[in-house]
Amino acid sequence: MINRIVVGAHYGLKDWIIQRVTAIVMALYSVLLPVLLLVHRPSTFEAWREMFATCGLLKMATFLFFISLFYHAWIGMRDLWMDYVKPVGLRLTLHIVTVVVLVAYTAWVATILWRL
Repeated sequence: MINRIVVGAHYGLKDWIIQRVTAIVMALYSVLLPVLLLVHRPSTFEAWREMFATCGLLKMATFLFFISLFYHAWIGMRDLWMDYVKPVGLRLTLHIVTVVVLVAYTAWVATILWRL
């Protein structure tokens, strides 16, 4: 039987790395989008729609930004619930609600992006 050691040098390292990677993705998008907006200068809804319709890469980058945001939020909220909510039933309920909300947000973003 193998016992898992839950403390030590590498516990939580994967989540820490994922949060850093998602933060980098969000930071890059937050720098590149204003540059793109300065170049295209969309002033109407039709101009925004055209900008997203003609550039599939922009749709994918925007979707990647939101996936990164939601995954980043999941790790933070999961850790918050695990650290500060002691009743197991309440913690599980909060985990489930958080996952359902983040998955719903992801579906909503996909619907918005691919409806344009």
